[in-house]
Amino acid sequence: MRDDLGADVTLPRAPRRVVSLVPSLTEAVATTVPDVLVGATDYCSHPGDLAVARVGGSKYPTVDAVLDCAPELVLANSEENRPEDVRRLREAGVAVWVTAAPATVPKALASLRALFTRAFDAGVPGWLAEAEREWREPAPVTTRAVVPVWRKPWVVLGRDTFGGDVLRRLGIGNAYDGHDDRYPRPPLAELRSRFAEGDAELLVLPDEPYLFTDDDGPGHFPGVPYALVSGRLLTWYGPSLAGARRELAAALTPVTR
Repeated sequence: MRDDLGADVTLPRAPRRVVSLVPSLTEAVATTVPDVLVGATDYCSHPGDLAVARVGGSKYPTVDAVLDCAPELVLANSEENRPEDVRRLREAGVAVWVTAAPATVPKALASLRALFTRAFDAGVPGWLAEAEREWREPAPVTTRAVVPVWRKPWVVLGRDTFGGDVLRRLGIGNAYDGHDDRYPRPPLAELRSRFAEGDAELLVLPDEPYLFTDDDGPGHFPGVPYALVSGRLLTWYGPSLAGARRELAAALTPVTR
């Protein structure tokens, strides 16, 4: 088999011991193939009752802790995990399936479909089929937004991001979708100018990776309509996508400070 990056992944059988280094994949595997997860990162928060060995952060996992779990398969992501850690695991004889950083919702769902039907031989999960139906048709874009994901320094969604495509399918364009970078770092003055010059009408503030709140974020953009949304629903791809469209649409009703 080949993973999203085209690397060979050899598995003699569907894996029974899996370590996930990606929070969204952890939730997807725990929901779809119960009892195979034996390790996950400290940031794997869903499902809430997950009882497995913790192996450090996504960006800096403790490779020895991963190996101590004796995994038959490790799940990683090209954007969240370092190539050197993937290489070390493979050199230790562990199969590693690396998912690509998806630029769209359909690409994310296709990646998950390949993982479960090929690596796990599990068929198409019900939540995946539901998400494919739910997110198939994009709504007409009626609003443009600035979407910060970090504040110190300011970092926003740029081109070709999963979260940006989620919003586009809800009818909200991204003011930075033409930027050269996927995660631009514009100064605050530039962000404010987007609203002053009419390039954006809405400020979308997720609660992760940076925890924006009514008291931390909107105050830097006085008079700008804003919406606080779940970062998990906006940026994770997995079971959370099933039913997320309606919840995100409701959360995107703007308020003005």
